[in-house]
Amino acid sequence: MRAPLRSDARDNRGRILEVARAAFAADGLDVPIREIARRAEVGVATVYRHFRTKEALLAEAFAEQLASCRVVVEEGLAADDPWRGFCLVIERLMEVHALDRGFARAFTSRLPDIAEFAADRDRTLRLLLRLVRRAKEAGALRDDFVVEDISLALMANEGIRADSPELRVAASRRFAALMIQSFRAEPVRAPLPPAVRLPLSRAELSRARSTGTRSAP
Repeated sequence: MRAPLRSDARDNRGRILEVARAAFAADGLDVPIREIARRAEVGVATVYRHFRTKEALLAEAFAEQLASCRVVVEEGLAADDPWRGFCLVIERLMEVHALDRGFARAFTSRLPDIAEFAADRDRTLRLLLRLVRRAKEAGALRDDFVVEDISLALMANEGIRADSPELRVAASRRFAALMIQSFRAEPVRAPLPPAVRLPLSRAELSRARSTGTRSAP
């Protein structure tokens, strides 16, 4: 049994994890340990004292997000209507991801194959496959839909740039609605959530003004 950590060691460990989550979510999984240590204001040796390898740090940094993914999928499976359950999962994944980039990394990245982490990831994937199968059996989800399409949507969702978290969530909801309509077996024209004004480059803005094109109000 591991001895309890001293309070300063606990603080260091917590800060390393917090910095690692933010760094991996924002900059990808190739951020070096040396950079994690610098941002956490600890030495490289301190990082390795708590996490023997970078893979171990990655696994623990994303464990919370992966658990959250599983809860979202479980809520979708609990819905009486398979299609509504599927839609709830897409909407919720997109919305949470708009606020936490690390959330999608748990779905879309090749994370370390550490036993406990891999088992949790496999459980989540099995639940997601059940959700997709139920929606297809109900005749609501298109036959050629594959689970990788969810990863594709999350990757695209990651490209949303907005001036505030609230606007990112609003834009993500509209994008989720567009995705859901494209996933449906028989597309139904339904109202979309309100459009969101997103930042444009000066060149794009200039072109839009010269042609009389307007962005979202």
